[in-house]
Amino acid sequence: MALSDSDLTEIEKVLTAEEAGPVFAELRKRFPALSWTQCDASDVTEAPFRTYPRYDVHLLDTADHCAHITSDPGAATGVILARRSA
Repeated sequence: MALSDSDLTEIEKVLTAEEAGPVFAELRKRFPALSWTQCDASDVTEAPFRTYPRYDVHLLDTADHCAHITSDPGAATGVILARRSA
């Protein structure tokens, strides 16, 4: 599943909402075709695709045998949601 501009906008709305609830569960519900992983931002050494006040977003490409982080939304099959320290 490639991520469209509207998908990225919807993800941004969830991550920047004033009253953000359980964002990981909400994003998994809205985008069930994507693989979602959550971790601490310090666990990922690659530069994020997007950065928000509470989260870094990394795109994951799992199309080949080895999963890797990509900057191409068209190749993204998953998202790593990395929580930033306050």
